[in-house]
Amino acid sequence: MGKLSPADLDRYVFSRTGAPNDDLLVGAGYGEDAAAVATGEGTMVVSTDPISLAAERIGTLGVAIASNDVAACGGAPEWLVSTVLLPEPDVDLLDDITAQLDAEANRLGISIVGGHTETVAGLSRPLLSLTCMGPTDRYVPTGGAEPGDAVILTKGAGIEGTAVLATDFRADLDTAGVDAETVERAAGFFDDISVLPESAVLASAATAMHDPTEGGVLNGLVELACASGVRIEVDGDDVPVRPETRALCDAMGVDPMRILGSGALLAAVPGDEADEVLAALDDEGIEATVVGTVEAASDDTSAAADTDVDSDAGVVYDGTHYADGVEDDMYELWD
Repeated sequence: MGKLSPADLDRYVFSRTGAPNDDLLVGAGYGEDAAAVATGEGTMVVSTDPISLAAERIGTLGVAIASNDVAACGGAPEWLVSTVLLPEPDVDLLDDITAQLDAEANRLGISIVGGHTETVAGLSRPLLSLTCMGPTDRYVPTGGAEPGDAVILTKGAGIEGTAVLATDFRADLDTAGVDAETVERAAGFFDDISVLPESAVLASAATAMHDPTEGGVLNGLVELACASGVRIEVDGDDVPVRPETRALCDAMGVDPMRILGSGALLAAVPGDEADEVLAALDDEGIEATVVGTVEAASDDTSAAADTDVDSDAGVVYDGTHYADGVEDDMYELWD
């Protein structure tokens, strides 16, 4: 499970995108959350994302994750197309999933305009694939960070992962001795998965934004750095981790920086504007912290040994250089 390497994506996916189109402003690329297409009235942001884990809240997470990708590019999510694939013809399961899709889309002001639903032999759990669309006046790419920028993280590391641990692995947490009150607070993190509020604040100032998902905040930082061709220095002590996240991750033996990261938004902003941006986020009641600085990448490949890059672009996190995808620690929990 997990994302493919940048090299495999370049070879087998990004080089095979069908016919060219003059209206395509930003297409498929490593780390990019969504495409941008010119329309008669501006720019449309389009993104698609699957979800097959987090069984108890799969519909809620599906809407939030798909819309986050549009918001992370400066778009205002408005329309959603939903594909629901079931392992068996279970109408009770379908009822749960579509009720979640409906409730979360309503909460975020998004219309579900179509999709597809069927049963597929061979599936062991439900699989959703959601495509979200919305307009923007200013598309913000993942690959726009520039030397001198400050890297801001909203909320904290492992927000989504914490909520999933609290629901899908409640029995394991109980066995590990995590108190019920902590688990209940952690399950409430599902209410924090959407990044629409912070993206609305950050979009006008950011040079780059990115929605960390699989592989957590660490992988999100790597994708932002490599897409931008820069080097980001990060001290782990600067990354906020909520107490509930720390407690659940310690109990399950996973790293908060390497678990499902939706709910946080990464943004690179000009260094001299960082304080103003943090103040604007605070005015909206949004937690945010500067977690890193952007530097120019050099052609020295020694720091990037055993990776698919030809420079030291990537992330230096607590002294270790990362330039390839980081696998999510939670995958093994479902084995």
